[in-house]
Amino acid sequence: MAGRRAAITGWGAYVPEQVLTNQDLERMVDTSDEWIVTRTGIRERRIASPAETTLQMATIAARRAVAIAGIDPRQLDLVVFATVTPDLLMPATASLLQAELGATRAGAFDLAAACSGFVYGLTVGAQFIATGAADAVLVVGADALTRWVDFTDRSTCVLFGDGAGAVVLQATTAEEGVLSSVLGSDGTGAMHLYLDGFRELLSANGTLPSKRPYMRMQGSEVFRFSVRVMGEAAIEAIARAGLRLDDIDLLIPHQANLRIIDAAAKRLGLPAEKVWVNLDRYGNTSAASVPICLAEAADAGALRPGMNLVLVAFGAGLSWAASVVRWGWSGVPGRE
Repeated sequence: MAGRRAAITGWGAYVPEQVLTNQDLERMVDTSDEWIVTRTGIRERRIASPAETTLQMATIAARRAVAIAGIDPRQLDLVVFATVTPDLLMPATASLLQAELGATRAGAFDLAAACSGFVYGLTVGAQFIATGAADAVLVVGADALTRWVDFTDRSTCVLFGDGAGAVVLQATTAEEGVLSSVLGSDGTGAMHLYLDGFRELLSANGTLPSKRPYMRMQGSEVFRFSVRVMGEAAIEAIARAGLRLDDIDLLIPHQANLRIIDAAAKRLGLPAEKVWVNLDRYGNTSAASVPICLAEAADAGALRPGMNLVLVAFGAGLSWAASVVRWGWSGVPGRE
């Protein structure tokens, strides 16, 4: 199995139709369009409807990825589903997605690494392929974080949106695919970004939480962490791939804050045209952020064979992840 790599051969994304603009938020909470844009770069975000589930969003993205890859879902060996907003605590949403797709041969499990989740999942899928344990893996990142946002808290409610993204990984011996990955976590910062309330559910007296659990964030701490770790993780992944900084053709970063993205790009010496940004339209879609960007770039024709991409993210945990991917002929529709 020497020399096996995981090539991205299919991609897909989905965002809900409902748009929540900064002007809408001005009518809901004490904030302004200028305040939000200046501090985050976000102008609008997509919100899942009450009837729209994480599974439904993921299914649309996954079907698009499988169709572009040109494979039957029954060829999939594994489904890795990165999410922190599953439809059910049990069973895994990956199992529900497997059934929706008809991927009858595939193992399936959820992976919880928050906004870093998709890159974590990409790394897991690539390792299954590299070892020969799988030939085709579906990796999905999907979240509906707006359901856990306190819309009276202006520090968090302006940041998040909902969506889903997916890729198909297939085995190749060509000089393409996932070249390297870096995964990290610093649990000492776990309470800088968390969703509260569930520990009360597990209390000895069995009482329900006194209030609905909401996501909480110490923004200044997360900002300092992310500005440092995004660049460091990307540089380490590039070195592990045996590349130099000037070998990188496109940075696809987690879309959390434009100032964080700009800091990472500056650390890598990349001009704006080599950084994919859609933050202004979608906000922070958590695990869906990186695959939505990747699918958008691929659909726009911005990815050409031989390009070296850096995918990098950070999130709750506190966690971080980066991968270097060489785009190849296997990932281009109409390939010979």
